Amino acid sequence: QVQLVESGGGLVKTGDSLSLSCVASAANGCTFRTYAMGWYRQPPGAGREFLGAISWLDGITWYPDSVKGRVTVSRDNANKTLYLRLTDVEPWDTAVYYCVAGNSLNGPICEYPHWGQGTQVTVSS
Repeated sequence: QVQLVESGGGLVKTGDSLSLSCVASAANGCTFRTYAMGWYRQPPGAGREFLGAISWLDGITWYPDSVKGRVTVSRDNANKTLYLRLTDVEPWDTAVYYCVAGNSLNGPICEYPHWGQGTQVTVSS
């Protein structure tokens, strides 16, 4: 059973950068393995938006055009930690941010069976 725990959310000022972390582990004596990990977010009253992912073995990344240039996804294999950096944040970046693990670099959402509990990010104007 895979467990993903995000951290780093909170209040961010417009124009600042946002940094989140996600630590992965496996319960019941299992070993954490995944093809890819990534990030989604869900703004208030809206659906979930894919932000990007990274292949766990070789570090290849993929980002949707909507966030390309603002988002960086990276990982630390030794510490089983995934990172998200979002630059130049705006109030519409306010959302719950989720860490995911699964079988794809570029979605769809059904390819990510493992989700963290989410961390709230609020961008103040």
